[in-house]
Amino acid sequence: MPGSAVPDIVVGRLPLYLRALSQMAASGKEITSSQELGERLGISSAQIRKDLSQFGEFGKQGTGYNISFLVDQLRRILKVDQVWDVALIGVGNLGRAIAHYAGFVDRGYRVVAVFDNDPAKIGTQLGPFTVMDVTHLVEEVRGRHIGVAMLAVPAQDAQLVTERLVQAGIRAILCYAPTSILVPPTVHVQYIDPVLHLQRMTYYLG
Repeated sequence: MPGSAVPDIVVGRLPLYLRALSQMAASGKEITSSQELGERLGISSAQIRKDLSQFGEFGKQGTGYNISFLVDQLRRILKVDQVWDVALIGVGNLGRAIAHYAGFVDRGYRVVAVFDNDPAKIGTQLGPFTVMDVTHLVEEVRGRHIGVAMLAVPAQDAQLVTERLVQAGIRAILCYAPTSILVPPTVHVQYIDPVLHLQRMTYYLG
């Protein structure tokens, strides 16, 4: 059964499965196997079957997986069968790119509020958004019942903004700042730092 007993590394692979299966469905494919899915992702078929078995039985031996059904089940498990409202903090180059990115909504996320602390940016338009003063973050996030935030601020500002987000009731933060932030156990954080991934890759280069 799904829950806290499911290892985070397993949960981390589910979006990969969902993306690959969605691409298969878009191409008109109806049935797949753990072997085929594994070949696409570079993950063993046994690992895929083990991961999926944490949440139930979704395929039949000798028949494989119905792609449409499995997509629906993974969307339900990942809770992206609904649309989550998201607050974006920081509208530098990265923040502007995030605000204009059109690929969030069909994957379960919708940016609804944008904040910055630069007086030159506050009150300006960023696509459909009016950039709000970060000093109003707590009341705006609470009032809009936003549960997810994307943090695209300089490293030195990340912790202070994080504390405001926690105060506002945010329960999930995607952090683009090149630093680690401290949050209560009830708040989940994911980091996106390209330099860390580059350093991991260059380790393998001759």
